[in-house]
Amino acid sequence: MFDTLSDRLASTFKNLRGKGRLSEADIDATAREIRIALLEADVALPVVRAFIKQVKERATGSEVSQALNPAQQVIKIVNEELVGILGGETRRLRFAKNPPTVIMLAGLQGAGKTTLAGKLGRWLKGQGHAPLLVACDLQRPNAVNQLHVVSERAEVAFYGPQPGNGVGDPVQVAKDSIEYARTKQHDVVIVDTAGRLGIDQELMQQAADIRDAVSPDEILFIVDAMIGQDAVNTAEAFRDGVGFDGVVLSKLDGDARGGAALSIAHVTGKQIMFASNGEKLDDFDAFHPDRMASRILGMGDMLSLIEKAEQTFSQAEAEKMAAKLAKGPKEFTLDDFLAQMEQVRKMGSISKLLGMLPGMGQMKDQIDNLDEREVDRTAAIIKSMTPAERHEPTIINGSRRARIAKGSGVDVSQVKSLVERFFEARKMMSKMAQGGGMPGMPGMPGMPGMGGGARKKKQVKQAKGKRKSGNPMKRKAEEQAAAARREAAQSGNPLGLPQGGQEPQNFELPDEFKKFMG
Repeated sequence: MFDTLSDRLASTFKNLRGKGRLSEADIDATAREIRIALLEADVALPVVRAFIKQVKERATGSEVSQALNPAQQVIKIVNEELVGILGGETRRLRFAKNPPTVIMLAGLQGAGKTTLAGKLGRWLKGQGHAPLLVACDLQRPNAVNQLHVVSERAEVAFYGPQPGNGVGDPVQVAKDSIEYARTKQHDVVIVDTAGRLGIDQELMQQAADIRDAVSPDEILFIVDAMIGQDAVNTAEAFRDGVGFDGVVLSKLDGDARGGAALSIAHVTGKQIMFASNGEKLDDFDAFHPDRMASRILGMGDMLSLIEKAEQTFSQAEAEKMAAKLAKGPKEFTLDDFLAQMEQVRKMGSISKLLGMLPGMGQMKDQIDNLDEREVDRTAAIIKSMTPAERHEPTIINGSRRARIAKGSGVDVSQVKSLVERFFEARKMMSKMAQGGGMPGMPGMPGMPGMGGGARKKKQVKQAKGKRKSGNPMKRKAEEQAAAARREAAQSGNPLGLPQGGQEPQNFELPDEFKKFMG
């Protein structure tokens, strides 16, 4: 959703790189580009004005003029201001001291309240709670049945005594659900209310009546992030008519310009608490303003990626795998590779995971065109192998490759390519586990096995086998310079410089210094 904004901001900051100091004209030009980028992203005009004012004031202050790298300092300022308009700190759910905690969902029809109720229920269950979904949308056809299906998919409890489709009293259902939750030991009640196609008095009154009946601990307003500036107007109307404590953004994976997300928290004064970024029930998480700002600026979201990994991978399995890799590359088999690949797949879409890595904004096209089914093909190839072949892939010859390809429904070349890539990956992972670096990557100073030693040996070898010049005069000068260096080294003057006011005769800089002098 924020791709266009990210691209515009990246090109703006690119123009600042290489400048030792920023003039007032540079700051004005940068502010103008940022203003255009935000307006094109459909951010509300009052928000844009406040944002640009803050950025200009800080950019012209001492924190930039005294910075060693003013371009990076401007990026830091923009990042901090983005965090500010997105709500500042992460807002957590408030739980009741005496259960159950009541969470009421409100919003327009089509904003995704019913699906989001299931996502929130599944998320709370993962946090160790026992949620109950309550069907209080008795107007929309099949709304009760839809919530029942969603609750089964989310594996959470459901309460819907009325059939809906215009039959039943939603206020009474909401009241009865609290006592039902206490009886069945549910510590969280999620009330799904009715929506309308527009803001009207009937909708506001019904929502207010349910609010008064159950006294919710949290009222969450669901906003479709794809409806642009109308989302801000709707949020303001709900805030004034019913009141709400936090905002949930749905359909954040859409291709709209995303200005609503950047405007709502600032305009309404209520923070965004959750975001839904996909159709699956797992595509839902708490909203972190600092992480979202980081992703908008192309700096990735490593914290969210780490949290997903911690939820998916067990610590014991990770330590066991690290121990195997440390013993040597042959300890890591195709069975281990398949297990690791399936664990990564449980974390969600591969393209979304890659999008959380820093710098991946430059590879949007490649990530968007990534074939998620390639993981399934790879798994099919490995599962078509015998246990012996998975344990020792070197035994896979031509006839075995043909059998594996036939069993997995792929070409023989794909089987060969997988095995070759596995050997390369195994070698790299083993080297990293033993404290080395990635092949082809420069090492850290002082770290053994990081590639520095190999380069040093190569340089020494080149120096030892240095060819003499074919020009007799030049060769003689080189020999004299070498003799002078040897004599100087013996006399305690390693640089070969003249001492005691002696005039240099046939003086020539050592070869080690010539390369620095051009």
